[in-house]
Amino acid sequence: MNLIIVILDTLRKDFVGCYGNNWIKTPNLDELAKESVVFTQAYPETIPTIPFRRALHTGKRAFPYRDYAPKKGDWIRFPGWDPIPENYDTLSEILLGHGYRTALITDTYHLFKPSMNYHRGFAEWHWIRGQEMDGYRKPLPPDTDLSRYVPVPSRKRLLLQYLANVKDRRCEEDYFAPKVFRAAMKWLEENKDSKRFFLCVDSFDPHEPWDPPKWYVDLYYPNYEGREAILDHYGKIDYLSSSELKHMRACYAGEVTMVDRWLGLFLDKVRQLGLMENTVIVVASDHGHLLGEHGLTGKLHWALYPELVDILLMIYHPEGLGAGEKIDSFVYNVDVFPTVLNLLNIDFRRKVDGVNIWPLVTGEGSIPEREYVTVAWGNCVLVRDKRYASIVRLDGKEPAKLFDLDKDPNMDNDIADSNQDIVKKMLKRIEADASGFSDLTKVFSQKFSY
Repeated sequence: MNLIIVILDTLRKDFVGCYGNNWIKTPNLDELAKESVVFTQAYPETIPTIPFRRALHTGKRAFPYRDYAPKKGDWIRFPGWDPIPENYDTLSEILLGHGYRTALITDTYHLFKPSMNYHRGFAEWHWIRGQEMDGYRKPLPPDTDLSRYVPVPSRKRLLLQYLANVKDRRCEEDYFAPKVFRAAMKWLEENKDSKRFFLCVDSFDPHEPWDPPKWYVDLYYPNYEGREAILDHYGKIDYLSSSELKHMRACYAGEVTMVDRWLGLFLDKVRQLGLMENTVIVVASDHGHLLGEHGLTGKLHWALYPELVDILLMIYHPEGLGAGEKIDSFVYNVDVFPTVLNLLNIDFRRKVDGVNIWPLVTGEGSIPEREYVTVAWGNCVLVRDKRYASIVRLDGKEPAKLFDLDKDPNMDNDIADSNQDIVKKMLKRIEADASGFSDLTKVFSQKFSY
């Protein structure tokens, strides 16, 4: 069988129809969900972009970041933002060794920064340039008139670079998601006769800046005439008016719908070429994004709320196994690695942290039911079980927060003060996942930047 993995960066699970959203148009993801197994309690063991992919491609956890050191050529600096270790086997390397034609098609520019090596094992890769801070072109001058946009001083440099990168766009096909999926469709046409292939399509959208063609935004906020909110400040929402916040959410929703449309065209190509009959397809998001919830916007390492950490994960099997089924057990991104190798009947004996989750679908065999999951970002960790969730700062600068998910699923009301016994239990779980790092406060007291 063939394998296709699609990664959609910054796609919120609760903004997708098959996960319960009733106002954003995602017809293609929703249709694929009817043919796939949908995992409703999927989590990244570490976020954001780079550590998520490291775990997915290797089946091994990044937390607790034992060997982290800042990397040359990269302005992002926090634990887990690392290359894939040389002694780790990647999914692409394994499949390449088993005779698969392997390819990576992506606009996720972080993968190609100096010191990174995320194209390892891919016989072919296509990097579509220009996202975010990619120095693809000379940035616009600092005195450029940006009055049409909501001002975000902390990210002005990013906006100047991004606007320079996209200044030649003329039609929808010139946007990033269309470019990525069009390149993937072309690759399928050229490689459809391969004996076996592994194609990874890694779309950086719907990551900010959110600037889809206007007709997508108009689906959710027509006739808006204020400043454009295509980029956000990572923090409190007091820099936005209510209409600007609504516009920001419409911009994000519009970009989600655009990504869904082009994913749908890609899946149509898979069907036209007869590849649905012999291809396993995995679709996953790496994390979400706060868009006003909890009074915040952005991806904040200390705000590990559901809008940020709950991810989409679905697996399509060409024989229709589990089609339309929803699995409520806790699963991780690290589970993708052993699961797809099992589905492809490839024996891999090295120890990984992920587990084959397919028995949850077939009922054949068994896997230990996870009591809890931990999601790390820099020096903060979310630990949650079916009843409680706790956000812990490992640098000790703030006390841990605790939430009762039965009464407070959105995690709005901190009950830690009156439930310190539960908080201590949650901390022990983090220590267990840290594999012996007993003094976590000391380990994570250094400063990091994003």
